[in-house]
This record gives sequence, C-alpha cells and structure tokens, in this order.
Amino acid sequence: MKYVLVTGGVVSGLGKGITASSVGVLLQSCGLRVTCIKIDPYLNYDAGTISPYEHGEVYVLDDGSEVDLDLGNYERFLDITLTRDNNITYGKIQQYVMDKERKGDYLGETVQIVPHITDTIREWIERVATVPVDGKEGPPDVCIIELGGTIGDNESRPFTEALSQLSYSVGPDNFCLIHVTLVPVLSAVGEQKTKPTQHSIRDLRSLRLTPNIIACRSTKVLEENVKSKLSRLCYLPV
Repeated sequence: MKYVLVTGGVVSGLGKGITASSVGVLLQSCGLRVTCIKIDPYLNYDAGTISPYEHGEVYVLDDGSEVDLDLGNYERFLDITLTRDNNITYGKIQQYVMDKERKGDYLGETVQIVPHITDTIREWIERVATVPVDGKEGPPDVCIIELGGTIGDNESRPFTEALSQLSYSVGPDNFCLIHVTLVPVLSAVGEQKTKPTQHSIRDLRSLRLTPNIIACRSTKVLEENVKSKLSRLCYLPV
C-alpha cells in the first residue's frame, strides 16, 4: 500500500481537499486505484452537529453518515463511494479507546496518548486503506490522507505523531507528503514572500514529517526565483 499525506501550513482554507482530490485524479489517470481518508482533529464525533457557519456544510454519505465536505470532493472527483470510516475525528478515536478501556481490553495498562491513541489512529488508517471504494475487488493501490487544520495546531499532535510513525513503518518508498502552504504577496511591494512557508516547513520537520512536495498557493504564478529560494531553504528539488 502506498500512502500520500496532504497537510497544510500558514493558514487554513488553502484547498487541501481540492489538492488531495486532484492528486487522486492524476494517480487514477496512471491506472492506479485510489481511496481517501479525511482526518479532522476536533473532539466532535462527526460534522453533523457542527454549525455550518463555523465549519462549512456537511456531506452525507451513502451509509447515512454526516462527514466533512472534503469527502464529497473525493467522491465527485474520483467516482468512488466512501463510508463513515473514511472520516476520522479525534472524537471517534477517543470514544473507541475509552470503550476498550471500560471493557478492560488494555488489561490494566495506563491508557495514554502514546501509544494507545496513536496506535489506534495508525491501525484505523491501515485498516480503512485496504477497503475497496470503487466497486472492484481487492484493495486499492494508493490511500490519500488529508490532515485537517494547520500544522502546529495543538489538537492535531496525536495525528502527526501517528502519521510520523506510519511513514517510518511503511518506509520512504511507500509514503509521500504534500504540504500546502501560502506564499503571500504584499500589496505595498508586490513581492512574493517565502518566510511563512519556511516557518511552516520547519514546524513540519520538527514533528518528524519530511515533505516531498510543497504546493504553494498564491495570488499569482510562483516566480522562478521564489521557487529556487524555497528549494534551497526547504531542501527540495525545484
């Protein structure tokens, strides 16, 4: 199984969901079968009870579950049918772990974020990644994982830890990280600024996650000298 992780930096709302969906289309055009997982770090069990003014509209899957709208993008872009398990929230993970703790499944262990929460996240991803979503038999070839929020958010720490462990366990040949960032243009000088992206990449690396691709969002096409600067300072080929 190959994994593609899409994370976001600097600010939210840069289009991680569209980026993940678009990458999925490109992979499908190469003949690969694709599935998707959306991670939302909030404590709500799902998006059904969250005000659309705060979080955006919910999307209802075929199994009746109310999930993040990005799953609707995945289904429309990739012509796949997802289930409630393709949307992971911290609320779901916490309830699953606490139910196991109440039943005594941990045999008296002290239940902690690491390893119990992080192991549950990783096991959930690896299990869901093998479920076919395109109506064909057999597991997909690639699982695209979108981590909601912005790198550095406190609530996403258990997920970044679990994803770091996943990247290590499957190896660099089976794990690709795409980091979506903002390259702002200051109106006073009209210059594209790379410092926010540099800081975001630094934060990402501090979490033991190394980007393979940086997807830069800006109000104009990225200039060649800006690409070269980011390449040099973020240690990635142009």
